[in-house]
Amino acid sequence: MKVEKLLERSVYECVQGSSETEVCGISFDSRNVKKGDLFVCIRGASVDAHAFLPAVVEAGAAAVVVEEPVSAPEAVTVIRVDSTRLALAEISAAWFGYPAEKMTTVGVTGTKGKTTTTHMIKAILEAAGHKVGLVGTNGAVIGDAVHPTKNTTPESYELQQYFREMADAGCTHMVMEVSSQGIMLNRVGGFSFDYGVFTNLAPDHIGPGEHASFEEYLRYKSRLFRMCRVGLGNQDDDHWEEVKQGRTCELYTYSVKGKGDFFAENVHYRAGGEFMGVAFDVKGRRELAADVNIPGLFNVYNAMAAIGVCSLIGISEEAIKKALRTVAVDGRMEIVYASDDFSVIVDYAHNEVSMESLLTTLRDYRPGRLVCLFGCGGNRSRLRRYGMGEISGRMADFTIITADNSRFEEVEDIIADIKVGMARTDGKFAEIPDRREAIHYAVKHAEKGDMIVIIGKGHEDYQEIKGVRYPFLDKAVAREALREEGRI
Repeated sequence: MKVEKLLERSVYECVQGSSETEVCGISFDSRNVKKGDLFVCIRGASVDAHAFLPAVVEAGAAAVVVEEPVSAPEAVTVIRVDSTRLALAEISAAWFGYPAEKMTTVGVTGTKGKTTTTHMIKAILEAAGHKVGLVGTNGAVIGDAVHPTKNTTPESYELQQYFREMADAGCTHMVMEVSSQGIMLNRVGGFSFDYGVFTNLAPDHIGPGEHASFEEYLRYKSRLFRMCRVGLGNQDDDHWEEVKQGRTCELYTYSVKGKGDFFAENVHYRAGGEFMGVAFDVKGRRELAADVNIPGLFNVYNAMAAIGVCSLIGISEEAIKKALRTVAVDGRMEIVYASDDFSVIVDYAHNEVSMESLLTTLRDYRPGRLVCLFGCGGNRSRLRRYGMGEISGRMADFTIITADNSRFEEVEDIIADIKVGMARTDGKFAEIPDRREAIHYAVKHAEKGDMIVIIGKGHEDYQEIKGVRYPFLDKAVAREALREEGRI
């Protein structure tokens, strides 16, 4: 494909060679360059690909895209742009034939709820008979295939490649989690969303290698409403007025506290036997009675986002109700076992904010005992460990402190930090460093009415110890323990 075709939607200057140069492929990693490639020089947090230009030329690149003046042999075409990250997104979209334009696209952003909301939307669309692709924390899902992704929002070339596979597989709709980093780094450049959804905003992802401030974080989250045709936002969020500033889309709202375009009333929790969830009435532009198979008030918000956007797309009431009654999300308030005796839940909560929100929700179901099993990641903030220890000590009836991904730290040292937070409370706890043993202990010693919540890893299928990832999935280990006790 010619360089000028790849750059047909970009603003650029050809400073050397010809824009009619033919290229055989696209690359942005100097280690993967092949003869005849177009190489895009990306500036990373620690590495600037401009520095590897001699190696790229040596490998046979036919053209390079840069942000700054460079020296290259006359045979190499040099294209200069203001942002190579945006150029990579636009070039990738062109290379794969603008696949996003062949599907209805939905992007969901927010601090919490992205994964659950996207899965709810996908379930509803599929209940309506559509074939749906999904991209997010749990990977890229195309039909029965699940491709692991390094980031919530993959790099633009990888993302466009997934879009191409989805379109070729017959997907009519694509739903994805849109991280603030994905927006800031132009991973979602090169196309527009048909629908954009904002869930909520709280301080997170602020620090080295992420966002410089909460204001910057908010700014990039709000940018989704300038990247979509139709927007839907949570008007109950404290930052809603700021988030919607500057929007260019047609905008709708949802609410659980007031009367948005879509709003929930008569919210009530339901638990008994094998069911544990929440029910409510939807009012406004859509009216229906919803039963959601995932517990908690925040899942009312997630469901309202899904109901709202699917209503705007034109999905039937029947499909919405059917999907929400049975929807489940790996590692997100996932009910592994529920009976009149006790229940076991797995959740990805891995910081103070998400942990407190989760335990508050589970308290609302009035368990006999709330048992919280968790650890904290190694080579991460010690303050988080203190905070999570204190929250569990204060909110759970019994805490089991164990390992998470210890990485290059000793599990015992991490547990000692968690106990610093626990010591600020009167909370009862047990210390069991081996996570498998801890989960078995929790199930073996379950009392009638117990709600056991295993948190921190959720959908992750490994434990990272000393640089090695060992197979480990919380819900699988919990089921192993339940079988051992004759529960399943």
